[in-house]
Formats: sequence, structure tokens, C-alpha cells
Amino acid sequence: MAILNVNLTRVESMNLKKSLQTAKRGHKLLKDKLDELIKKLIQLVQENHVLRIKLDKMLANAYQNFMLAEAVISEEYLAESLIIPKKSIGIDISEKSIMSVKIPKYNFNISDNNDNSAIYGFAYTTSELDMAIDKFSDLTEILLRLAENEKSIDLIAQEIEKTRRRVNALENVMIPNYIDTIKYIGMKLAENERSNTSRLMKVKEMITKKNQ
Repeated sequence: MAILNVNLTRVESMNLKKSLQTAKRGHKLLKDKLDELIKKLIQLVQENHVLRIKLDKMLANAYQNFMLAEAVISEEYLAESLIIPKKSIGIDISEKSIMSVKIPKYNFNISDNNDNSAIYGFAYTTSELDMAIDKFSDLTEILLRLAENEKSIDLIAQEIEKTRRRVNALENVMIPNYIDTIKYIGMKLAENERSNTSRLMKVKEMITKKNQ
């Protein structure tokens, strides 16, 4: 039994009872939060699994097309074609909140320009290479979603661990300590009352004998 270091008074007992009710409410809120975070984590992990399977298939398909392009295009021409600037990709990063956990939200935009941030242009290229690069370009969004999901999974997993520690602390330490201390104060107060009653009875008995 863990007893808190407090004054053994009725006022202290009342204060502890209020703290106990607050701790129980906090425990329920944290438990609900933990359950929701775990549900969201499971959902993200399942989505991530689906995205990875899709990515693997798309990568295999894109590489197959690229190998066909390599078979019909010389190495020099292939290298020259891939450095032609045509499009640039920008990523906008924002945040959204899930049960007070801030997770990232990634959005990308593609713009036509002629700066050095571009990845590929379709001018003077073969259909095999165009098809391969087009399929690699299709990977951009799924890679972005994977990055977003995996970062979210990491952040939510960290919050789950912190919340679980707080739930366990309330459930296994704080709330039992409050309960044990309140019981202990109650026993001590009852013991003191019995002692006082016994003393009063003895005093009354002594006074009665003296007056006889």
C-alpha cells in the first residue's frame, strides 16, 4: 500500500477525493485518446501496406519500360535526353491535427519551365523512353503519399507511447495512491475518534465516581 505524505485530516481527505475524481476523468480521456490513436495508426499502417504493394508493381513496370528504352537508345543519347529541362516539381508542406498530434500533409505541383530544377522533356525522344519516363513520373504522387504516411505513423507511434505511459502512471500509481491514502486517512480518523470516545468515557466514569 502506497501512502502519500499528507496531513491526516478530513480536509486533506476531501482534497484527495477531488484529486481522485480529476485523475479518473483524466485517465478516461487519455484512454479514449489512446484508443483513437491506435485505430488511426492501424489505418495508416494498412494504407501504407497497400501503397507499398502498388509502388512495387509500378516500379517494376517502369523499370521494364526503361530497360526497353535502353535497348534501343545509345547511352550517350539517353544521358542527353534525361538532362533536358522541361518541368519542375514543388512540394507544399502543411500540417493537420489528429487527436492533438500534428502530422504532415504533402502536396506537390508540377509546372512547365526551363530552369535547372526540371527532370525531363519529351522533345526529340523515342516512344520507349517517353513511356518509361511517364511511368516514373506517375510514381511521384504515390511516393509523396508514402512519405506522408510513414512520417505520420512515426509521430502517432511516439504519441501513443507517451499517452500509454501517462495512462499507466494514472492507472497503476497515482489513482491507487489516492485510494490507499484516502482509506488510510479514514482509518486513522476513525481510530482517533474511538480513542477520543474512550477517553471521554473514562473521564466521565472518573467524574461519576468522584461525585458519588
